[in-house]
Amino acid sequence: MPYEFKLPDLGEGLTEGEIARWLVREGQEIAEDEPLVEIATDKTTVEIPSPAGGTVARILVGEGQVVPVGTVLVVIGAAGADGAAPAAAAAVRPPDEKVRATPLVRRLARELGLELAGISGTGPQGRVTESDVKAAAAGAGEQPQEGRREPIRGIRRQMLEHLTRAHEIPAVTWVEECDFGAVELKLLVPLVLKAAAESLKEFPELNARVEDGELVYLERYDIGVAVQTGQGLVVPVVRGCDLRPLEELDAEVRRLGDAAHAGRLAPEELRGGTFTVTSAGRSGGLFVTPLINHPQVSILGVHRIADRPVVRDGEIVARRIGNVSVTFDHRVIDGKRAADFGLAVIAQLEKSGD
Repeated sequence: MPYEFKLPDLGEGLTEGEIARWLVREGQEIAEDEPLVEIATDKTTVEIPSPAGGTVARILVGEGQVVPVGTVLVVIGAAGADGAAPAAAAAVRPPDEKVRATPLVRRLARELGLELAGISGTGPQGRVTESDVKAAAAGAGEQPQEGRREPIRGIRRQMLEHLTRAHEIPAVTWVEECDFGAVELKLLVPLVLKAAAESLKEFPELNARVEDGELVYLERYDIGVAVQTGQGLVVPVVRGCDLRPLEELDAEVRRLGDAAHAGRLAPEELRGGTFTVTSAGRSGGLFVTPLINHPQVSILGVHRIADRPVVRDGEIVARRIGNVSVTFDHRVIDGKRAADFGLAVIAQLEKSGD
């Protein structure tokens, strides 16, 4: 009997996933637990092993498609005598499902009463795009497309959707200067994590999340660190920032950063953050306004640090200065509380060399 493999529940409330890459092809023999498919979620990309051995009879969902949990992705079983896939598998996949297109494009085609199988795709690998469908509906399917087109996939597609939700939050950003003269910059991120964790204990409403109309106060300090990779922005979580010594925090930040750049972060390393810190170093500019990592309610930003002229004891001197920001959800956090939290973090950092 053929085995129908469905998109599994990947946890953390995720309801859908994108087929990032198939690691097999139809007709290929595969053993149980061999790599089968890469699934992209709004957290990371996960490699899924095959739950059964046999012949890959039919791949039902193409790369780049986003489908809900429980969707049959592939049929694994013995091929027929002529090498064809089982009839039951073939029946599952109507002609339009064989066409490369995103769920949005498929829905648009249905609304316009068009069959995707009859539309020539101009996207990569013959993918049917939204413009192709609209052009076909207007009777202008032969009109040339302007510019090079490329689907937004994987982590970048998840970023697009995730940050769209972030813009729904009525966010306010507070900013102040910090004197980093006492800060060992090689340990900047772990020092910021430690300062944030200690300050969050005094301002618990910033170490929280919004769920079902309630503000959930969290009694752990698992802080996400924004990491820009070649594939997009990811936020691995450093656990127990209030309990770990500085050296251990530094080692964990480096480990997670290396794993992020290599694309090897495990799903659990991206889940359950209570607060987020972002620091882009020299690329961060004098000041930017970070977006809140939903469903969290605040994010701390550390911006470019450089020597600047400042007044100390009535004299102009050069000091290592950088801006620190707190972006917060104004529905649940008062401006003064957010500002006082930011000042507490700055005070912790400025005395870190004592």
